[in-house]
Amino acid sequence: MVQHVTFVTAPAFVLTFLAEWGDRSQIATIALATHKNAVGVAVGATIGHTICTSIAVVGGSMLASKISQGTVATIGGLLFLGFSLSSYFYPPL
Repeated sequence: MVQHVTFVTAPAFVLTFLAEWGDRSQIATIALATHKNAVGVAVGATIGHTICTSIAVVGGSMLASKISQGTVATIGGLLFLGFSLSSYFYPPL
């Protein structure tokens, strides 16, 4: 049991940490902590991120029971290609 939890927890932590490093929410949290109580900001940010991630995990689990992983990967790939073509033909102003 402990091996299974570590096997899942470590990659989830690393992927979340790397994905969230330097994003807008982190910058906003840093800015908020400069003007408010840093401990309160840290607790609020932790609770908010936990709730958001929990919703994503539960939603992903529910989605996985209805749609195959290959279908999700195909749809994600097509969306990625669509957004890249959109960025190419309609660059930001």
